[in-house]
Amino acid sequence: MNRALGVAAVLALLASGCASRGTVSRLAADVERLRTDLTALRASQETTARDVTRARNDLAGLDARLADTRAGVRTAGEEIVTLSRRLQAAEAAIGEARARVQALVTPPAPAAPRPAPAPERSRREPPAARLAGPEQAYAAALAAFRAREHGQAVLDLLDFLAKYPRHPLAANAQYWIGEAYYVQHDYRQALVEFERVLEHGEGKAADALLKIGLCYLNLRDARRAHQAWMRVLSEYPRAEAAGKARVFLRTHAARRR
Repeated sequence: MNRALGVAAVLALLASGCASRGTVSRLAADVERLRTDLTALRASQETTARDVTRARNDLAGLDARLADTRAGVRTAGEEIVTLSRRLQAAEAAIGEARARVQALVTPPAPAAPRPAPAPERSRREPPAARLAGPEQAYAAALAAFRAREHGQAVLDLLDFLAKYPRHPLAANAQYWIGEAYYVQHDYRQALVEFERVLEHGEGKAADALLKIGLCYLNLRDARRAHQAWMRVLSEYPRAEAAGKARVFLRTHAARRR
């Protein structure tokens, strides 16, 4: 700013005829320095503009990578939730199986009667049946359930679902997993398993909703039990479960009065 004022002053002196040769030389030097500074400033601005352009391009690339990463995280999260749910069911089934095995290996009291041979046969049947095919594997799992080997039944049914997830009996297999927990009074886990039946279509949906209502009732949530039974009536009015749902609704409505 001072340099510009000096140049202006010299120009004024020149205009008035009072400037000396030395003043003119200084003025020329100042003008040259101003030109040099202006050239450097322009070069700096061009460099800055190129840097800004590169930064914008880099930012756009980072935005795209961030979007891909977020999509991957969402997918991974969904897979983790699914695996966690299956792991929880498997751990519960393994716990039941261990308890059953422990009960079997514990020596009976001298006065206790010997176990009936039928359950022993049912325990030996599932491994061989699983090798034969899906129908035989399903039948073996039901045999374990009917022999009150609920832990083994859950393990066999989980194995069936893992091997044949799209089989027509998949919904039935999932239903009996819920039933295995229900008869052991584990109503919360039974509720989870019965709700999964609904993911397999309409084949066992009405029966599953009926049991979902009973699970809620045992968990002292009469409102949700009522909602589940009403779904049976509204979505599957011709199903056999609809008649039972009407009975449950009337019975529990009368109890609330």
